[in-house]
Amino acid sequence: MSVEDVGLAAERTRLAWRRTALGLAAGGVAAGRLLQDVVGPVSWLLAVAGLVGAGLVLVAAGRRRGWLLATRRGDRPGGLLVATCAVGVTLLGVAALAVVVVPALR
Repeated sequence: MSVEDVGLAAERTRLAWRRTALGLAAGGVAAGRLLQDVVGPVSWLLAVAGLVGAGLVLVAAGRRRGWLLATRRGDRPGGLLVATCAVGVTLLGVAALAVVVVPALR
């Protein structure tokens, strides 16, 4: 197998990343709309965060081929995607906590 031939597995993975990005975008907009009555205009920050997350996932999907080729050559790609996902999940956890705690304090 040549370095240029990454196979169908990479294509399926890229499509899966795109579906994930679409889900993030739709979920962010839905959260912005549905949580508007609970947290007010802050809910649209969640929608923007979902759209930004979807954009980051699309960028990562586009770079996936380069990472796969670098790995096959023996290079080690950086851990930027893992770090970005960790920060994103942490921010979503803080946002979810705020949605639960802020109404309870009122």
